[in-house]
Amino acid sequence: MKAEEILRHPHFGRTTLQLEPRIKGKTDVAKDRNGPVHIAYEFIMGIGTFKIGWQRQVQYFGHEQGSKYTCLIYDNRGMGESDKPLARYSTSEMAKDTLALVNHLGWTSPRQLHVLGVSLGGMIAQELALKIPERIASLTLVSTAARLVNTVSPDAQLDDIKGRILSQSWLEAPDEYGEFPTNGDRFAAMDLAKRQDLKGFTRKGIFCQAIAAAWHHKSPEQLSQLADKVGRQRIQVLHGTADRMISPPHGETLARELGGEGEGVTKIIVEGRGHVLHYEERAMYQEVLESMVEKAEKLE
Repeated sequence: MKAEEILRHPHFGRTTLQLEPRIKGKTDVAKDRNGPVHIAYEFIMGIGTFKIGWQRQVQYFGHEQGSKYTCLIYDNRGMGESDKPLARYSTSEMAKDTLALVNHLGWTSPRQLHVLGVSLGGMIAQELALKIPERIASLTLVSTAARLVNTVSPDAQLDDIKGRILSQSWLEAPDEYGEFPTNGDRFAAMDLAKRQDLKGFTRKGIFCQAIAAAWHHKSPEQLSQLADKVGRQRIQVLHGTADRMISPPHGETLARELGGEGEGVTKIIVEGRGHVLHYEERAMYQEVLESMVEKAEKLE
């Protein structure tokens, strides 16, 4: 479907689930780091993505399984309802934002946090784990890298974005909710809705986040230190073989330099799937996360 057809589609305005959070707000971070920066919160998101990108996972973990889990989602600086300061962003600084947010919520106990980060969010999650390894119960790094060999322009057009982050087979398959012709049309509708939010989705925010991702660099020594302190059995790395945003070798390198499967790191390579695994393989994704949480809770 073309953009104009999607905008006229009767289900266009229904791609975002109406999930009522128990707590919603904004908090000031970076007060002593050229701030303050207001972070809106209600998993860690990637470049150019709003916190509602986790809506299907929040529906499952936060609502259907709400007696077992408490979910925190938020907009990184530069996106959505959070502030968009024009400054040099880094994954280290963005991890400090995250740390300030969880401290604000009082989540400060040892092994309390099950951290999930995708793409740029996975880079931020690495930095967070290095800062507070004793508070990490489990660390799930999805479609991300220790450092990038090359980068992708943030100004890629809609078709290019779909092709880069989602596998062609999933894009062409019928919409799993039966409202649009294909999964690709549903994704395009969600992306168009995001782009209509001219205050939340800005070139400045995307540009600053892209710089943070491009400059992210964790050496083998830093990853080994991270794994030593968090615990390798608490870490899992997921990557799709059809990921054209952050290519599969990045995931292989990340898993290996964290210690590899022989030392207890879980590595899951998903055949034929792209960058956004929580869209393409929702049921598998939720099962993998639950399994890691249950495993981590049994570790000392």
